[in-house]
Amino acid sequence: MTKITNICCIGAGYVGGPTMSVIAQKCPDIKVTVVDLNEARIAAWNDPDTANIPIYEPGLDKVVAEARGRNLFFSTDVDEAIDEAEMIFISVNTPTKTYGSGKGMAADLKYIELCARQIARVAKTDKIVVEKSTLPVRTAEAVKNILQNTGNNVNYQILSNPEFLAEGTAVEDLHSPDRVLIGGDTTEEGQAAIQALVDIYTRWVPRDRVLTTNLWSSELSKLTANAFLAQRVSSINSLSELCEHTGADVSEVARAIGTDSRIGPKFLKSSVGFGGSCFQKDILNLVYIARSYGLREVADYWEQVIIMNDHQKRRFANKIVKTLYNTVSSKKIAFLGWAFKKDTNDTRESAAIYVADDLLNEQAGIAVYDPKVAETKIYDDLDYLNTRPSDANKQLLTVYTDPYEVCKDAHAIAILTEWDEFKDYDWQRIYDNMKKPAFVFDGRSLLNVDKLKEIGFKVYTIGRE
Repeated sequence: MTKITNICCIGAGYVGGPTMSVIAQKCPDIKVTVVDLNEARIAAWNDPDTANIPIYEPGLDKVVAEARGRNLFFSTDVDEAIDEAEMIFISVNTPTKTYGSGKGMAADLKYIELCARQIARVAKTDKIVVEKSTLPVRTAEAVKNILQNTGNNVNYQILSNPEFLAEGTAVEDLHSPDRVLIGGDTTEEGQAAIQALVDIYTRWVPRDRVLTTNLWSSELSKLTANAFLAQRVSSINSLSELCEHTGADVSEVARAIGTDSRIGPKFLKSSVGFGGSCFQKDILNLVYIARSYGLREVADYWEQVIIMNDHQKRRFANKIVKTLYNTVSSKKIAFLGWAFKKDTNDTRESAAIYVADDLLNEQAGIAVYDPKVAETKIYDDLDYLNTRPSDANKQLLTVYTDPYEVCKDAHAIAILTEWDEFKDYDWQRIYDNMKKPAFVFDGRSLLNVDKLKEIGFKVYTIGRE
């Protein structure tokens, strides 16, 4: 396999944009073109001011500024980029199906298939096609069948290269990954294709962190990695409810068990629930796959992780209603945070969406402030649930650009995202301008409870009595 000099990535989202930007940064001799049919997104990636790129990740603007225009390009001309590239990454969305067989659990692969068919239509020379999207096991086989039955005499090698990025630290994760996983065929051609991708990553990643497997192991490893991490979150969240009834402190329990080297401290921070694009989607996909093979007990085991996460979000909303004298009708509830975690503007499956929806069903007035999430995105998230008409969402929920204004005259504040800036606010000023009694519901165990109580707040923190 010849040395790769030209890469194309289909999909300019949360995975494709940052990953290709870092590859371009670290491999200045390789032309990297990121393509997407969304003209507004590509225009944002090409904005002269890199502070305006469409994805917020600490440090990403600097990476893009270094490589863009040198060997990193963003374009809507998909056909040209496919034609020129020797290696093509597929990094499009694979949402959970909302229709037909597998609705609510199976991954919707229509965008993957469209990519494969477009590559098959355009390609005139041999290509290495790399799955970067999170996919069900054996998806590569479907991609391979489409590509190899086009009759255009082009040879394709299919690789699986799942991402293991944590949003908020994506650039750091790309610069110094725990591991890079590459799966491919065991044939001579397949191994040569694997080596071509290994040679790219080892320009900056130590070789012992680049793992190679067969295709199916690589695809399944991504799903199970996310499932195991989500399982830890649901496990500690299940204990948070027990702590509230017994007088234990979930943060102390987490610290105690986290010191066990066999368990470790990561993903043991209790919260209002996990979100993001991967955890729920991948677990549901795993459940669907297990059920499709008749593995009922396996499917039930993993589905419980999702059930626990949904329960935690509903429980948090119910706690707000119950504490505010069993009614939030016409009361202003201020949300600090809408993103699913700090240091990202990604809101997919954010707990805030579902807590807000439950409270809106109780006729609360929701006021939202998030330092990075746009107002239009917040309304789109609620509209996507299709619980009520869009006009009703805009009437019941208001988005603010000032954190002190969002809290003014509020009956309660709910912390939904662990943004560091929330800790540094003038909480005395916030208290003085709220309705009394002033409640704080800390869904991220972020704030200093003792200081808030000294000011006069009534505070509820998940996992504490």
